[in-house]
Amino acid sequence: MRFLSGNRIDLIKNGEEFFPALIAAIDAAASEVRLETYIFANDATGRQIADVLARAAQRGVAVHIMVDGFGAANFIPDFGARLLAAGVEVRVFRPEVARFRLRRHRLRRLHRKLVTIDARIAFVGGINIIDDMDTPGQIPPRHDYAVKIEGPLLAPIHGVMERLWHLVSWAGLRQRLYRRQVMAPITQTCGSTQAAFLIRDNLRHRHDIENAYLNAIAAAQHEIFIANAYFLPGRRFRQALMTAARRGVRVTLMLQGRVEYRLLHYATQSLYGTLLAANIRIHEYRQGFLHAKVAVIDGHWATVGSSNIDPFSLMLAREANVVIHDRHFAAELSSSLQQTLRDGTHAVTQESWKIRTMFSRFAGWLAYGMVRLMIDILGYGEKH
Repeated sequence: MRFLSGNRIDLIKNGEEFFPALIAAIDAAASEVRLETYIFANDATGRQIADVLARAAQRGVAVHIMVDGFGAANFIPDFGARLLAAGVEVRVFRPEVARFRLRRHRLRRLHRKLVTIDARIAFVGGINIIDDMDTPGQIPPRHDYAVKIEGPLLAPIHGVMERLWHLVSWAGLRQRLYRRQVMAPITQTCGSTQAAFLIRDNLRHRHDIENAYLNAIAAAQHEIFIANAYFLPGRRFRQALMTAARRGVRVTLMLQGRVEYRLLHYATQSLYGTLLAANIRIHEYRQGFLHAKVAVIDGHWATVGSSNIDPFSLMLAREANVVIHDRHFAAELSSSLQQTLRDGTHAVTQESWKIRTMFSRFAGWLAYGMVRLMIDILGYGEKH
């Protein structure tokens, strides 16, 4: 993990802040826009982003869009013709999904959400191109975070995006159509924040994000606050949290309270008893749907990104997080999380957990067993 100083990093909360900032940055682009996303929905927000990308391409900006072949399965039918006609270059990461075959490589999705503008501004976080109001049951809004970055950290972010574009172009036999003209990132000092850019892939960076969490948890002395939408950590991660709690660290988990994906929801709840017994505080977010993947530790370490703490993010998907060493940023994120904790969550206590229904107990046991079976089939059982 390489920390770079001299960055300006601004916290962005929810789509209501993210999309106006993204649109303004794309509208101001002079040379290049790169965008990676897991979901690119055909809703009001998706159409608005597609419009601004098309406008940029029509005025001569090199626009490169990469979407996941599963999460954005309808992107080409919905937007392809118009964007390609405007001059936008599009790549689909693993476009063919074998829906009835459980094969490891088919589950390796592009889950990260990255944007660079003129190799000068970057956005990193967990926010897909989808309207905040577009939620199951139409319960607004999603609770999520991203960051806007300027400074030396642009070099690794832009480099990672360009390399994946190059790789997917070769894999699709389209390299001959892609003129590789790499912009030099603008990395002048423009702030005082120290940060590192981390990815998870299936080659050199398989455990970088997980290890960053584990190292920060092991070093924690006072407080750990993790807000994560899909939380199903392996044994090593659970043990690290429980060890921290036993040595007096205040450990708080803010997790999904509404049922979005039943299997993961009930599998996560199967861990509550053990975590509560270790004096770990659990709050379920019920005001809307939690989509955040953030953490603050000891008031100076923070992370914002796309990686959930579950086997699919930590073992299979391509993810991207920023780790930030800055007390001002950590305080801002912590303040937002604490307000959300007060206004939108329900505390799960040991007493309330002990009196849950037999159905809830059985559903948790069954869901956890099914997830474990999937992990074993995929060859990751020894890590969980």
